[in-house]
Amino acid sequence: MVKKWALLGGAIGAEVAATIALRATIDHTGWILVVAVGYVTAFVLLGLTLRTGMPIGIAYGIWGACGVALTALFGVLVFGEMLGLPAIIGIALIIGGVVLVETGSHHPESLTTEKAAA
Repeated sequence: MVKKWALLGGAIGAEVAATIALRATIDHTGWILVVAVGYVTAFVLLGLTLRTGMPIGIAYGIWGACGVALTALFGVLVFGEMLGLPAIIGIALIIGGVVLVETGSHHPESLTTEKAAA
């Protein structure tokens, strides 16, 4: 259980780092190696997350939502970019949607199976 979340966290971190590095290439092209390594790492870790049995809709949804939110936050903190109220509301809606998908994805029979396996 912890392993799949650790892998997904690593995938999110690698994707965010690669995207921030992509923005940094505007000022210095030397960041392109970080971009390439980060995206490859992100997809490998996302694939490994799926191998643990996490459904793709959940893994990709969380990966995408966290990526959007963290990238926007780091854009503000690192590059001084601005987020207007509509952007902040949009990010909150994306995260809320992923939470709803995650909480609604558990079927009663799968919860029973998970408890029996534990």
